Amino acid sequence: MAEEPTTPLRTVIADDSVLLRDGLVRLLTDSGFDVVAAVGDADGLLDAVTEYAPDLCLVDVRMPPTHTDEGLRAAIEIRRRSPDVAVLVLSQYVEERYAAELLTGDVAGVGYLLKDRVIDVDDFLVSLRRVAAGGSAIDAEVVSQILGRSHRTSDLDRLTPREKEVLTLMAEGLSNGGIAERLVISHGAVEKHISNVFMKLGLDVEESGHRRVLAVLTYLRGT
Repeated sequence: MAEEPTTPLRTVIADDSVLLRDGLVRLLTDSGFDVVAAVGDADGLLDAVTEYAPDLCLVDVRMPPTHTDEGLRAAIEIRRRSPDVAVLVLSQYVEERYAAELLTGDVAGVGYLLKDRVIDVDDFLVSLRRVAAGGSAIDAEVVSQILGRSHRTSDLDRLTPREKEVLTLMAEGLSNGGIAERLVISHGAVEKHISNVFMKLGLDVEESGHRRVLAVLTYLRGT
């Protein structure tokens, strides 16, 4: 597990489900986070960010009044107003339009995970801390759905099956070492695949950490 910060992360939780919201408050508090606010709608989330200046926001996608995409739009607004505030979207759904908008900005301090990931508490907490520290955490299913909508299929078709696997893992936020471990291949092979991916997609190979995720997701959005 990632090393815990010496100062508790000031965190705002936004979810309209009282049961899940209270459960997240308890989980994060017990894990050393400082939960400064827990709200049930997007307006409350934006007000809490203004009032408490948190380090991290954990945001549900569908909240009142329409239960469609209020939370995700609020997350985008938080990033516009307060780019230093990390945002991790936690949802049962992949709202592709606004997910693409959120993930093709600067994805330092941005995450999008499906709610079933909370089942693995240790991994979930690692993802939260990684996002709060300026990294990223993108669910593979989110990447897959955005990938399926891409209009630049001819570029994707140039990738080998292995290069597509590497592309997906890059977008999830895995390091080269993490990709090597997941695919059971050498670090040298990972570096070669990444070089090929960027070359075939016309992307800058001189990218590090979250910037290479940004490049991948910018491409996936089809801009």
